[in-house]
Amino acid sequence: MICNQENNSKTNCILNQSKYLYCENIIKSSNDVPLERPINVCYIGAGYVGGTSGAVMAYKCPEDRVKVTICDTCETKINSWNSDKLLIYEPGLDEVIKNSKGKNLFFTTDIENSIHDVDTIFISVGTHTKIHGFGSGQAAELGFVESATRAIAKFSKSSKIVVEKSTVPVPCRTAEHIQTILNSNKNKISNKFDDNEGYVTLSRKSSNSTIIELLNNPNNDTTKNINNDFIHFEILSNPEFLAEGTAVNDILNPDRVLIGGKDTEEGIKAQNLLKRIYSYWIPDDKIILMNLWSAELSKLAANALLAQRISSINALSLLCEKVGADIKEVSYACGLDTRIGPKFMNASVGFGGSCFKKDVLNLVYLCNSFNLSEAAEYWNQVVKMNEHRKEMFIKRIFKKLYHTLFEKKICVLGFAFKKDTKDTRESPSITVVMSLLKEGATVSIKNNIKIYDNAYDATNNSDAIVICTEWDEFKMLDYEKIYYNMNRPSYIFDGRIILDHQNLKRIGFNVETIGKKLSY
Repeated sequence: MICNQENNSKTNCILNQSKYLYCENIIKSSNDVPLERPINVCYIGAGYVGGTSGAVMAYKCPEDRVKVTICDTCETKINSWNSDKLLIYEPGLDEVIKNSKGKNLFFTTDIENSIHDVDTIFISVGTHTKIHGFGSGQAAELGFVESATRAIAKFSKSSKIVVEKSTVPVPCRTAEHIQTILNSNKNKISNKFDDNEGYVTLSRKSSNSTIIELLNNPNNDTTKNINNDFIHFEILSNPEFLAEGTAVNDILNPDRVLIGGKDTEEGIKAQNLLKRIYSYWIPDDKIILMNLWSAELSKLAANALLAQRISSINALSLLCEKVGADIKEVSYACGLDTRIGPKFMNASVGFGGSCFKKDVLNLVYLCNSFNLSEAAEYWNQVVKMNEHRKEMFIKRIFKKLYHTLFEKKICVLGFAFKKDTKDTRESPSITVVMSLLKEGATVSIKNNIKIYDNAYDATNNSDAIVICTEWDEFKMLDYEKIYYNMNRPSYIFDGRIILDHQNLKRIGFNVETIGKKLSY
């Protein structure tokens, strides 16, 4: 990293693997001091996390203080971000990008120039579940992380902070792996400067006293004899906790921001620099500094606990269906306990999305790798219960429709895994639709994506409606009109418990919902 100090003449310093990674005019001892020079930030990976996180950072930081470049090798992604039609649907994201794009927010496929001279690089590539080899079906595939790291090593021309944004497994010591790759390749990097232009290069061989002398007395000629090619990389972990459908608000108003780093002078200063960027819009008390491994594990742990909560309430919903209790009343009563709270207490057909199942199974793999078989089985039950909840919902449909779906038309309302997103990855709707098709049903689908844009067309001449996604618009439909155009008897299976069941029964529907006893 290059920094300027004014003291009769300008001296630019490149700092290395010493006790002082950054000059004091960049990182002050007080966290309240704003950045004194523009900071260039790069996100490698223009997917959901990288694109959204980078866009909000550019939006909230002053245009003349922080520049954000989001790069990816996929032209389709970059072209989408640069167009008016985003591949990603997220409330508020369009406005964020319109306000910043071309000012301090840029999208590009030019990986080399994106990396060259930036100060901070976020690795925000995918870490999907492995499908082949050791750990297949559970372990995280880190190939994209390694590719991004090698690109950083290849194209860097100055010292950098490298930030893990992707979800990574702790026992793999991903940060150490990143550091090893970068350290093994940095001697290949050409980074020579002409002393006549006022550049001074500090090497790994430079003594701490020499470095301190340069920081305190930048015009001291005795320090200008130092010259050796060297670049330092400091690794941080800054996991994302955004939820699809509320991602923009989650980044604007987070519960917390975790910054994990090494307990060294360099690590602490790197953490404080990243903290200072976030401080442009996030209160200091919500920015938590911790060690690398705690930050890496916190992301997996948070998703596992949230998934566990959903599976727990869904397990209780199955019991409610047997004993005559109402899961909405049970979850409401439990949520009033301040130790529990009301969030993630809504029973449903099951959780989906790209993270929950993947991260829980990753945790299972990690536990097994340390011979923690009981802990592994505990977390594996979270995924098993999720699959079981979907199966029981499908069986309920099959039973109520007289044990045959052959040539029956069933309308599925919602195909995304949750409302306010286009994402269908691991959506419960996939399991439901595939099961219905296997039983010979004709399936029509209404979602805010395609297939049927109009719910009334989708439900026309249907024998049953299945609610799989909690889109708000499904609550507002004219169900009397829908009932009029359906076959008799007309069924509604509410897999999200979002409709007015008493009103539907008044209209004439046979209503079945999860978490309540089967009606006869």
